Amino acid sequence: MKLTSIKLCNFRSFYGTTPEMILAVGDVRNTTIIHGNNGAGKTSLLNAFTWVLYEKFSAAFASTEQLVNKRSITEAQTGQAVECWVEVGWEHEGKRYRVKRSCRVYKNESDFEAGKTQLSMWVGEEDGKWYLPPQQPEDIINQILPASLHQYFFFDGERIEEIVRSDKKAEIAEATKIFLGVEVINRSIRHLGEAKKNLENELKAIGDAETKQLLRQQEKIEKDSEQITKRQTEIQQELEYQQTFKKETINRLREMIAAKELQERWQNLELQKTANQEEYKKTKEALKKVISARSYTVLLSETTAQFRQVFSDLKERGEFTSGISREFVNELLNSKSCICGADLNVGTHSHANVQIWLERASSSAIEETAIRMSYQVDEIDKQATAFWEEVDKEQARINQLRQTISDVEGELDNIQERLRKDANEEISSLQKRLDEIENKIDELNREQGANQQQLVYLKTEIDALGKQIAKQKLNEERQTLAQRRINATQDAIERLTEVKNRQEKQFRLQLEKRVQEIFTKISVAPYIPKISEKYELTLVEHTAGMEAPVAASTGENQILSLSFIASIIDKVREWSEKRKMMMIPDSSTFPIVMDSPFGSLDEISRRHIARTIPKLANQLIVLVTKTQWRGEVEEEITDRIGREYVLTYYSSKPDCEQDYIELGRERYPLVKQSPNEYEYTEITTVEHDG
Repeated sequence: MKLTSIKLCNFRSFYGTTPEMILAVGDVRNTTIIHGNNGAGKTSLLNAFTWVLYEKFSAAFASTEQLVNKRSITEAQTGQAVECWVEVGWEHEGKRYRVKRSCRVYKNESDFEAGKTQLSMWVGEEDGKWYLPPQQPEDIINQILPASLHQYFFFDGERIEEIVRSDKKAEIAEATKIFLGVEVINRSIRHLGEAKKNLENELKAIGDAETKQLLRQQEKIEKDSEQITKRQTEIQQELEYQQTFKKETINRLREMIAAKELQERWQNLELQKTANQEEYKKTKEALKKVISARSYTVLLSETTAQFRQVFSDLKERGEFTSGISREFVNELLNSKSCICGADLNVGTHSHANVQIWLERASSSAIEETAIRMSYQVDEIDKQATAFWEEVDKEQARINQLRQTISDVEGELDNIQERLRKDANEEISSLQKRLDEIENKIDELNREQGANQQQLVYLKTEIDALGKQIAKQKLNEERQTLAQRRINATQDAIERLTEVKNRQEKQFRLQLEKRVQEIFTKISVAPYIPKISEKYELTLVEHTAGMEAPVAASTGENQILSLSFIASIIDKVREWSEKRKMMMIPDSSTFPIVMDSPFGSLDEISRRHIARTIPKLANQLIVLVTKTQWRGEVEEEITDRIGREYVLTYYSSKPDCEQDYIELGRERYPLVKQSPNEYEYTEITTVEHDG
């Protein structure tokens, strides 16, 4: 999961719609720094992530019921609805996602009334279109990063030590079971129990009355499908019209541009984007064909190794004797004459000697077959090696094309941004019209994709109803089958319970070892972290050969909690790497979003943590005050920065003390006097050379 952007509208201190914040990703410059004074909205920004993804908040986030910006409510008319939303984009396993959570308040004469929140999701495909997902958005988010683990990836650094509090230990115990599959096993056991109850309640087949109900359902779904199909035709016609309008607008805009080089560059970039997108689709299809046709060869490595071992054992026991076959010896005995001319009559010494070779020699047919099979086995191993080489080549090509498309889109965005700000009003007006057309096309593509998914879903329902209708008759064998299934389900429950108990113990010991390794690197204290069977996280020290608990300070608890989080992330990576072996790309990438992670730590600990945290995750987003940033923290993290922002707080307090921060060669305001009676926060992008 790589977070790519966040955008807010009327969320807490952020009035109106903010600029979209693009978040840093990459191998080296993987860190986004967001500067802001206390009260400027850093905690609000942290909670914007957790609200949109999980509808949850951190402990320090006060007045969670009041999310909508106060100024926007004050300026609204009585009875008017005011909308608040957060939209987050991310990439995961080669797919793009955008999710938006929104809520509304309705202003009345003396107060306001909050409505329910609404969550929407879109998934971007290779064709550039956005589709509604086939699953519920909450389910998709939890499959990528479960809600029970979110506090380890989005957390308030000043209250990080709460992880080791006693009332958090049960929560830790449940959350940590996600990684090794224990929670999956628990769900499997619960689902098997539910299945067992359903099987026990299954007594007879569906009756005639239900058949009529199924027919009515089928008729309704078919009508819904017809309406959606009609709408799809309308959307396609509108898309064709918008594409024509877009083409005309682009041509007119290019004619208006004075710089011929810019015209040609724009056109070349569009051609490159189209060509690379087409090549990307072809390469994805080629990879699918390779996997479909030859992936079986990599599953035969153990079998080929076993064959070679059997073949080797037979040769060592002398059952394969090169040069003399059992058929050849039998021919000599039957002819009663040796190749040396000696008689081989029964009872003679010569006959007895040749008879001994009959027992030692192997069958030529068996030996030839074994040799032929060994060549075939060698060929299978070669095919497996060639398969991986081909997969690596295609995957590298996919990654290269994905990066190329991203670079081209970035250049196109830069050109369009220049045109939006062009001094020629007609050029800037045409670019804005082009933006509107592209937004309309994007909306139509989303609706078209969602409708297509809905049609597939409705067809599945129609097919399922058809099968149910066709099977409306009594089936005596069904009860017998159900009983066999009940017995098999109970056996599976017992076996999974034993597996779960063993895995829980092994995982806890592995997690404890990793916590100890990381704590030792960060802390100067000679303490040892321990995780009990109930997942109680404590520090101990060895005194005179005895293990004794330590009354840890706030700073030590912060380091202990951060070590625990780092260990959790390592386990998530390990869990995801197993999925990556199944050729699921980018599944071991996870972000950390941390607000004020340096708390009350001393200088040495601050330096160690600043050096460590960019290595904890593939992507890091840190929200800091000016005092937390300066000094050893800035020295350790600067080379990792890919994106940087400043939260400027506009204070309504008369004669407020203004504040600034020096970043690079520029001075950015942290606190300014509000031009009106409202307080609010603006987001400013820090410009970096190059």
